[in-house]
Order: sequence, then structure tokens, then C-alpha cells
Amino acid sequence: MHSWLAPARLAVAAFLAVALCFSGYHAATDGTGVVNFFSYFTNLSNLAGMAVLAYGGWAGLTGRRPVPDAVRGAVVLYLVITGLAYGTLLAKYPALLVIPWVDDVVHRAVPLVVLADWLLDPPARRVRPAAVLGWLAFPLVYLVYALTRGHAVDWYPYPFLDPAGHGGYRRVAGACFLLVVALLLIGAAVAAVGNALAAHRDARQGTVPPRGRHARARTG
Repeated sequence: MHSWLAPARLAVAAFLAVALCFSGYHAATDGTGVVNFFSYFTNLSNLAGMAVLAYGGWAGLTGRRPVPDAVRGAVVLYLVITGLAYGTLLAKYPALLVIPWVDDVVHRAVPLVVLADWLLDPPARRVRPAAVLGWLAFPLVYLVYALTRGHAVDWYPYPFLDPAGHGGYRRVAGACFLLVVALLLIGAAVAAVGNALAAHRDARQGTVPPRGRHARARTG
């Protein structure tokens, strides 16, 4: 791992923490509410990204066991899909852009940073297809939560999940299906690129990638 990567991770995690605290305070005082704040996939994925970057940076500086590659890959997927969904579906809704600089951080900057982190420090061992399927668990649980809670309190975090719009539940079902397909395809791409870069790194260094549950973890 590059020597500068650990402090860079910590710096990004600290800046992201400031952005999320600023946004959370704003939500708590402007009527949005704390529960609604934590009901946005954007905020949940960025909280996960902050935790992974913070621990990854600390582990890199102290020589401790790094963040498991499966966890890193999942967070990369969640944040990349956050950025893509924002760019293709949500940026046109001004009501969602409450704090412009925070929106830029959580929807644009952080997704790019965690993707770059994955490319610069690819997984230590091959990411299996089963792991990619496992990455879908959290988004699926989130969709069930968002739709169930939305029906109960008549509030949906994203317009494409609101059945009150044109097309009703048929449109919502179609949006959810396309989202799951996108998650699967992007997850497969994240794993494939990570595996390819890891193989290239190992070939360049003349090392054999670790395999199996008891393989030695990276020390950073």
C-alpha cells in the first residue's frame, strides 16, 4: 500500500464526518428529523464509507489487520451506486439539494474517493461471486425498509420510491428491479476490476495471492 494512503484515508474520513454532522444537525433543526436523515441510503452509505476509511487509515498507520476486502468492496458498490443514482435520477430534484456543498461531498467526491481507494489498493485475495451477491443484502433490506416505512408514515426518501407519483406501484417496482440489476452489474464490475488489479500487482511483485480463510492478512 502507498505510504500516503493511510493518512489520506483518515483526512477524507474526518472531512466526511464534518459534512455528515453538518447535514445531520441541519436535518434535526429544519423539520426533516433525525429518523428521516438516517433513512436516506446516501447518508447510510457515506457513514459506512467514513467508518471504512477511518479504520483503514488507522490500521495502515498502526500495522493492524486491515478492513476485510469484502467489506471494502461492498462500501465501494454502495457509494458508486449512490453517485450514479444522484447523477441520473436525483440531481434534477431541487428539493433534495438542501446543502449544496454537502451534496457535492456525499454524492460526488466520496464515491470517487472510495473507488480510487479500491483501485489504488486492490483486494489482497480474489473477491468471489458469492461475496458480490452478499453485497446486495443491505440494499435489499433498505428497499424493504424504505417502502414499508414510507407506506406507514407517508414519507419516502427518494421520489422514485414514492407510489403517489405517475405509474404508482408499477413504476416503483420497475425502479426497484432496475436498481437491483444495476447493483448486481456494478458489483460484478467492482469485483472484476479489483481482482484484475490484484493479479497485476501480484504478478509484478512476484507473489502468490493469499487464498483461504486462514491466509495471512495484509499488514498495510
